[in-house]
Amino acid sequence: MMKLIKKIFVILLIFISFTEINAQINNQKVEKIKVYGNCNMCKETIEKAGYEANISAVLWDPGTKIATIIYDDTQTSLNAILKKIAKSGYSNEKYKAKDSDYKKLPICCQY
Repeated sequence: MMKLIKKIFVILLIFISFTEINAQINNQKVEKIKVYGNCNMCKETIEKAGYEANISAVLWDPGTKIATIIYDDTQTSLNAILKKIAKSGYSNEKYKAKDSDYKKLPICCQY
């Protein structure tokens, strides 16, 4: 029962975050893409790497490893955001993180 309540709570938080982000980004495009990582520390780093105020935001689910990327396609591109995420040490479907960036991750985040 607690697991069900926890899942509902997480879904609710994601929905609220997604709604707030949607209101701030113009010319929105939304993409879903796999980004490799393990834990909530990964989540924080991945989302921070893809965030740019009023231009882009990333919501990453550690369970599915799927990132929902919301961005203003007149100011940035999916590739630019994915390159930033790879530069932070996290490989994704399009870009592999450099070994030197990957090795900077905490041990728990090395996938």
